[in-house]
Amino acid sequence: MILVDADRVGMSRPERALFSDVSVTVSTGDRLGVVGINGAGKTTLLSVIAGRRMPERGEVRRKKGVTVATLEQITELQSGSVRDAVGAQWRGEAVLQRLGMGDKIERGVESLSGGEQKRVALARTLVADADLLVLDEPTNHLDVDAIEWLESELAAFSGGLVIVTHDRRLLDVVTNRILELEQGSAYVHDCGYTAYLERRAAREAQAEAHESTRRNLARRELTWLRRGAKARTRKSRSRISRARDLIDGGPGKAHARGIDLDLASLHSGTPRLGDQVVELHDVTVGFEGHPPLIRGLDLLLGRRERLGLVGANGSGKSTLLEVVAGRREPLAGRIVCGPTTVVGLHDQRGRSLDPDVTVLQFVAGDRAQPDWWDHALLERFWFDADTQRSPIKMLSGGERRRLQLVVTLAGKPNVLLLDEPTNDLDLDTLRALEDFLEDWPGALIMVSHDRALLDRTTDDVLVIDDHQARRWPGGYEAWLVDRRTERQAVGSSPSQQREASARPTRRRSSATIRHELKQAERELDRLEVRRKQLETALGEAGTDHHRLSETGAALAECHEEQARAEDLWLTLSDELEHR
Repeated sequence: MILVDADRVGMSRPERALFSDVSVTVSTGDRLGVVGINGAGKTTLLSVIAGRRMPERGEVRRKKGVTVATLEQITELQSGSVRDAVGAQWRGEAVLQRLGMGDKIERGVESLSGGEQKRVALARTLVADADLLVLDEPTNHLDVDAIEWLESELAAFSGGLVIVTHDRRLLDVVTNRILELEQGSAYVHDCGYTAYLERRAAREAQAEAHESTRRNLARRELTWLRRGAKARTRKSRSRISRARDLIDGGPGKAHARGIDLDLASLHSGTPRLGDQVVELHDVTVGFEGHPPLIRGLDLLLGRRERLGLVGANGSGKSTLLEVVAGRREPLAGRIVCGPTTVVGLHDQRGRSLDPDVTVLQFVAGDRAQPDWWDHALLERFWFDADTQRSPIKMLSGGERRRLQLVVTLAGKPNVLLLDEPTNDLDLDTLRALEDFLEDWPGALIMVSHDRALLDRTTDDVLVIDDHQARRWPGGYEAWLVDRRTERQAVGSSPSQQREASARPTRRRSSATIRHELKQAERELDRLEVRRKQLETALGEAGTDHHRLSETGAALAECHEEQARAEDLWLTLSDELEHR
């Protein structure tokens, strides 16, 4: 059953268009994920689909009597208690419990933080019993347990769903269609997120090939035009027009999604760390007059630390980062920073933004003139030359959040503290951040509910639970596996628990296994490239029996090497999971 049908919809914002000719139909059972970089118009499109805004161009038709429940980025709740705001009696209370708001049901909504209000708004949306759910960044301000519960709820929802989220695992589980906004155009993919990535890569490869052909033709046409007026008089007007279109890029000019910058050059600006980075000795974190959030924490950061910080909402993660950054004094204990340590904190509030200052000048700060490094960093995070010269007031909410992240990096810290950096960021920016951090030569502590981001960028996690912080080797995924095992053990029989405790432990460290696992992954990537090259060579050998024999033998050897590399990868993965 068709719920909403958008036909050739177009929207704009002051001084530039967002998108045009967007056509998409959402039916019962559809799970539509909307993706695109910040500023592409995702939030605007959601508001049009939900009926919150009228399209400037085109038409949106809805089935008569269809009910739509919407979660917007900017939360609006009427005054009253949390219970009243959500409604639905016992069901509303149950959802609030799942979202970590069970102890605040009787509180007034005006006393809640912004993140708490967002969770109340999400609960209200989920209990609305609507035909269509339209959700804009529903995982913001949720902890791990709440995200996993939301994932199962949305997967079981029988109506239609339209969602914008930076949580790639959530997209993978709950979507069956993807609508991609790019440079004002829309591409609808009848598949889930992983398959969409493959199709987008194929489309970009085709666009690159087309652009290469266009450039070659343009060079020829430019040579022809330069021959002078006498030569051109013999040619048709259409030939001249085609030549100019080719040289200017033409109506179908390809767009590069990413900018291939030398990350090593960007990283070269990071000050070198000495042996002493940051040390916490018997530190207690919290607020005066209230019970401590974290007690007796001892922590020594290494020069290439990659530490994820996890725990329930309100457990003290953000407060701990403020203590490490020197913005807040610990209740007890001492903190020692090395003489070469430069700390940069990207918090959830972000820095205040002067709307009339240009993007480039804001990043340059007090320096008289921006340098090449400022330009390169902005380009790496999707601020092109035109946007760099634009005032901040022209940016979308997501673009402003991205700019605040760039400003933190522009300070060239060698100890980087990131507090929920993924909130309101797009998927391409997350991948750019992951790439930037992969070989960044400093120490990192990150608070995030983005499971994919934590798993890629951190080696260990510091788990805050019951006012204690415990370091967990092996990273975020290893902690999740161990946590599930512990929870299953709680419900098992005494004999099963004794059997589990009697299992021998492995002596190899998780860090060693993860290092070997990354090496195995690189080897698999190398062999995959080699296999494709040999298969191409085999196809080009034609009837040359010598080449066929030689290439076929090399291909068989490559397959054997791949099998051995895959066996090693599986063995290491199993060892890490069951260490």
